[in-house]
Amino acid sequence: MLLALATAARATLTPEVEKALAESQYVYVQSERKGGELGKASEIWFFVDGGKVFVGTRPTSWRVKRIKAGRTRAHIAVGSPQGPAFDATGALVKDPKIEDKLMRAYAKKYPEGWPAHADSFRAGFRSGERVLVMYTPR
Repeated sequence: MLLALATAARATLTPEVEKALAESQYVYVQSERKGGELGKASEIWFFVDGGKVFVGTRPTSWRVKRIKAGRTRAHIAVGSPQGPAFDATGALVKDPKIEDKLMRAYAKKYPEGWPAHADSFRAGFRSGERVLVMYTPR
């Protein structure tokens, strides 16, 4: 058990995945269904902080529903559904500092699309209509 915890604590991204995360616009998240299989990959904006991938999403999304149901296993592909990938553990996070980092990162990373979504993200994080999901590499 201690070995498993130590291994999980040291899980890091490969250089190939790190490079792809630095260069890609999207990640493709597959989350764990009731039967244990992974769902369809869904494309989403993201940002990386401290080796973890963060996304802002609606609480009604399947990725959030599955995390709330205790199914936290996910597979994250970078750049395309067939791109470099890693297995992760998803968690819901309520941290205004990380939410702010996400929004600043999105403004830089998605300069053409962000202005149309900025207000809904800000208001959504305040109201709970958006939540922050953190994916930690396994």
